[in-house]
Amino acid sequence: MESDRVRAQFAQGDAKRDAGLTTPPDVTRYDDIVYGEDAVWQALDVYRPRAAAGRTLPVIVSVHGGAWVYGSKEVYQFYCMSLAQRGFAVVNFSYRLAPEHPHPAQLQDIGLALQWVIANANAYGLDTRNVFAVGDSAGAHLLALYCALCANPKRAAAWDVATPLRPRAVALNCGKYRMQGDGPDDTTVGLMADFLPGGGAEWELREIDVPSQVTDAFPPAFLMTANNDFLKAQSPLLARALLENGVPFALRVCGDAKEPLGHVFHCDMRSAAAARINDAECAFFREFLV
Repeated sequence: MESDRVRAQFAQGDAKRDAGLTTPPDVTRYDDIVYGEDAVWQALDVYRPRAAAGRTLPVIVSVHGGAWVYGSKEVYQFYCMSLAQRGFAVVNFSYRLAPEHPHPAQLQDIGLALQWVIANANAYGLDTRNVFAVGDSAGAHLLALYCALCANPKRAAAWDVATPLRPRAVALNCGKYRMQGDGPDDTTVGLMADFLPGGGAEWELREIDVPSQVTDAFPPAFLMTANNDFLKAQSPLLARALLENGVPFALRVCGDAKEPLGHVFHCDMRSAAAARINDAECAFFREFLV
């Protein structure tokens, strides 16, 4: 299956990227909190800046990438702790993966994680008036689809997805929003066969298409891609839908000939370019604080 190849390839790259990284001394972390029935895949961490002990903080919820079939909170811990260093409480959660758990399990888990945020806000100093979210690659697709569901209660109910809150704003990084192929080497067909219970039938692809589901209720969005991102054609598709619906957004294409940047470069904690774009996204969120 395509998922087996993706898992092996991505795991190797992520291990190399994060080798030698450790928990920053200025971050307090609470690990392995179960938010559902599956103690392995429905578990989350909370990271907070140590200097903000006792204070209620705005929240960033991270929906990790991984082609719908790979990834976990462990893979995203260093990226998420870097967001906590910028003054946020960060909820970093694992979710059930395809093909073992096909769509809509991942969306159901986003809803469960957000329900956990609301239920545990007092215990972890979480400001539920100011909940933001980030997602990248497949995680950007899932997060954007969840945001669309917040304005579509009929479909949310059909998929059994709780929508306890709509993020105040989102950052969608290097996302895949429409499932048509991007070229002769596109792997989407194989991944959709693993992700969707019907194997990627046309009607299923329409149901998970994000641009066609955007309404004026979609949250403000920071869209990021990069000059060498193989999905860089996707962000303009979503930007167009946001523009047509009057949704505030920013679109940033990072990198140039002197500083080429690839897919999800923002997760590399050794990259100065990653620090710059993560600063910019956190600044975007602060524009929408209440």
